[in-house]
Amino acid sequence: MPSIAPDAWPYLRNLAVAAALFALFGWGGLVWITLACGGFIAFFFRDPHRTPPPDRSLLVAPADGRVLRVEPVGDDPFVGGPAVKIAIFLSVFDVHINRSPLTGEVRTQEYRAGRMLPAFRPHASELNERNTLGLEGQGIRVVVHQITGMLARRIVCRVAPGDRLRRGQRFGLIKLGSCTELVVPEAVDVLVVPGDRVRGGETPVARLPKE
Repeated sequence: MPSIAPDAWPYLRNLAVAAALFALFGWGGLVWITLACGGFIAFFFRDPHRTPPPDRSLLVAPADGRVLRVEPVGDDPFVGGPAVKIAIFLSVFDVHINRSPLTGEVRTQEYRAGRMLPAFRPHASELNERNTLGLEGQGIRVVVHQITGMLARRIVCRVAPGDRLRRGQRFGLIKLGSCTELVVPEAVDVLVVPGDRVRGGETPVARLPKE
């Protein structure tokens, strides 16, 4: 059974108190509505265990969801040249935990306030609230964008520059529908196409170039 992310417990405690009060006053309908809300919160914040593939040349998905776009990036300053962006859309039914695509060090972290357009729109990455991590390891640099959507209300990032992450390790989450983007060097062999379903920390999305 999947565990629940710690971010869920304040919501669940408040809902439990509300349900107890409603029950005390005999408001049975509100009790059931409150319990249903608690069930959704527990479902949304589920945090299943994931095991990355043993092949260390494989980069794993930073989030669950559906691949929206795989597109070239003319030049990414952190990656250091031409790159490819893999955009993953997370619906409210997907696991919203974000995980590191590779083993390495957090070199940069930058939060930017923004709008709350639907996360599946192509320009949402540039206009919406966003948190960006620059990761370096296994001989390359990659970027992960955590992007809010129309329903998302908060980006959670638990790492900072200097922290080290293992491939598949949790580093944060986005509350409600959102998008996560992975930007990799052009030389990396991308293994997914738009429409593919991926699982964070588990599904290979790219392969490192052979040395």
